[in-house]
Amino acid sequence: MTTKKQPPAKRAPEEPVGRPENPFISTEFFSRMRDYTERDAAFSKEIKAIGDRGAGKLSTDARTAPSLEPLRGVIKKGLPLKDMFGRIVQGVELGLWEPWLSAFGFELRGVNYAKTGARNARLALDISLASKATTVFANAGIPNWRSLVAEDCAQVQIEKPTEKTPAKAYAIFWLDGADA
Repeated sequence: MTTKKQPPAKRAPEEPVGRPENPFISTEFFSRMRDYTERDAAFSKEIKAIGDRGAGKLSTDARTAPSLEPLRGVIKKGLPLKDMFGRIVQGVELGLWEPWLSAFGFELRGVNYAKTGARNARLALDISLASKATTVFANAGIPNWRSLVAEDCAQVQIEKPTEKTPAKAYAIFWLDGADA
């Protein structure tokens, strides 16, 4: 035994770790996984991967996000979603915004109602298991839409399930940002 203190072990400098991969972005992987996984379990795995990876922030404006293209052309309440977004940015028909958006699975989380200036609307798209948007994306042939939307959005919010409430997840987008 020695009474000399040993020098601390040299550690290799740690490489900065990037965002973890989300395998569900691949439609092929998603389809294979769905062949052998129950619906609820598949949803849980995808939401966990989305939560681990976080928001991609690739296209945070809901008017231009490529992942929302299937939704923007759908007509509900007499208007396509892209026209609804345009009216929100213009600041007209204020009382209709929330019912319009809810038909697509969006919630209006915050907005500047001032007559002048940018709207700066904060929209939350429900990406939960029972989302109203699921049908639109399924009809467009996009089974892994949640992962694709998470790559475009500004923020992902996931609320864990309880005994009485199911898991809820939201992709947050903006309208009328600083570049508008």
